This record gives sequence, structure tokens and C-alpha cells, in this order.
Amino acid sequence: MQYSSSARGVSALAERAPAPLLVLAGVSGIQFGAALAPLAYPQAGAAGVVFLRLLIAGVLLCLLWRPGCHTLTETKGSWKTVLAAGTLLAGHHIAFFEAVDHIPLGIVATIEFLGPFTIALVGSRRLIDLLPAFLAAGGVIMLSGTGTGPLPPAGLALAAAAACCWAGYILASSRMATRLGGGQGLAVAISWAALLSAPYGIAHAGSDLLDPKVLGIAAIVAVASSMLPYTLNLEALRRIPPRVFSVLTSLEPAAGALFGLLILGQRLGTTQWLGITAVAGASTLASLNLSFMVRRRTGPKLRRRFPISRDV
Repeated sequence: MQYSSSARGVSALAERAPAPLLVLAGVSGIQFGAALAPLAYPQAGAAGVVFLRLLIAGVLLCLLWRPGCHTLTETKGSWKTVLAAGTLLAGHHIAFFEAVDHIPLGIVATIEFLGPFTIALVGSRRLIDLLPAFLAAGGVIMLSGTGTGPLPPAGLALAAAAACCWAGYILASSRMATRLGGGQGLAVAISWAALLSAPYGIAHAGSDLLDPKVLGIAAIVAVASSMLPYTLNLEALRRIPPRVFSVLTSLEPAAGALFGLLILGQRLGTTQWLGITAVAGASTLASLNLSFMVRRRTGPKLRRRFPISRDV
């Protein structure tokens, strides 16, 4: 399988980094882009920014990984998995960015975390596995307090839809990570998501998609919030199960609140800062719990399922 030299460099760098660090970097990139994207809403709206973001990221990933049809045909069920991941990603982006246009970013990220939180609960088999999830849930509840009165129902519904799509994408992406090497599947998935979002974006933004400011913001968001984070997340899902990955993403509400403050000027109260501390603690506890589990259970079966878990 022939990758570009840049792709081989990205893979080598990602393989040396601990899995929790990859998830943290991915979370930070996604929320940074989510905070930056609204700066282009006056010209292109959420629909236009989503389409451009996915389009630019898809083109760059295709140039990086050079996907070929034969790669996906060689493994049974790969096409279905990749197209499902792309469809869920398109739905997530549209719902998430439209929600940010209605309610604060930190609140959207909080509601979105309910999707991964559900995966963490369903996938838990021991009581100790539930502790980080419940700690994260408590932090999410504290973080969601706005003190600004009722939130728009449309924004809440869109954030809930984003949560469902994000949970589905984590599961589809986990299967894609185990079936396909490199980022070829991811490149096809994001390109498919761009194609699905094209009618929506073009219909709402029209010629504003060619505005230099919109293109510039979309390019930054595409690289920082799509191309790099999803590549890092895919590598992390090759090492850790979806349940642990989902708990580690409990940092999303905290990252969303911080970038919302720094870029959009959305201020937080004391309770919300306590919530940030709680979700950060949950993520740290999940990482320590995984490390302890790997040291205690180093049998062949575990190593076959998570061959690089020793880096965590």
C-alpha cells in the first residue's frame, strides 16, 4: 500500500504518542474549529462553513493518503463502514454547527458528550469502569448551567442530534480503524460527508462560499478541526476500545467552554469551572484505569485486540 511521505510521517508520529494524548489533541482541535467557525457565519452561515470545512479536509486527506477503490474492496464490509462513518459525520457537523449558532459552544459540547457517555456506560462491565463516566456526567451537569434563562429548543434539539451522530461515528470509526490501515478509509469517509453536505451548503451560502474571508476561516477549521483531529482519533481507536475513547472525550465540554471564552467571549461561572475540573479528572482517571488494566491483563487475547495499548 503506497502512502505519501507526509502520510508515513504522520503515522510514525502518531504511533509514538500515547493514546490519551491523541484524544486530547483531537478534542482540542475539534473545539477550536467549532469556536472559530462562527466568525464566518455572517457571510456563509453554518451550512456553508460545514460544506467548505469537509470539502477542504476531504481533498487534503485524499492527497495525503491516496485512497484507492481496491483498498476498500479487499476487506469485506469496508465500503459500508466507511460510507456509514461519512454519513454520520455529515449529520454530526450540520447539527453541531447549527446548534452553535443558537446556544453557547460549551453547552453544545456538553450535550454532545451525552453520546459518548452512553457508549461508556453500555460498554462498562465492572463497577470501577463506571466511576470515570459518572464523574464526567457530574461535571457535564455542572458545566451545563448557563444562568441565562431557558435555552432555545431548536438549539437543544440540534445538539442532541449531534450527540447521536457522534456516538454512531465513534462506533463506525472504531470498526474502520480495525479493518483498514492508514487513513485511506477516513479520507473517503470525509469526502463522502462533503458530498452529502454540498446541496445543503450551496443552497444556503451560494456565491458567499467564494468569499476570501470565508475560505480562509474554512481552511483553518478544516485542518485544525477535521483533518488532524480525525486522523489522531482514528489512530487512538486502534489502541483503545470505544468505551475508553468515549470517556476520554469527556474533555470536550471543557475544551468547548474554554475556546468559547477565548474566541467568542462566552464567560463561565464558578459552577461551570468546577464542572471543567470534574470532566478533566474523569479523563485522567479513565487513563489511569486503562493503564492499570493493561498491566494486570497482558494475556495474548488482550494484546491481539489492543496491540499498542502499552503506550497508554
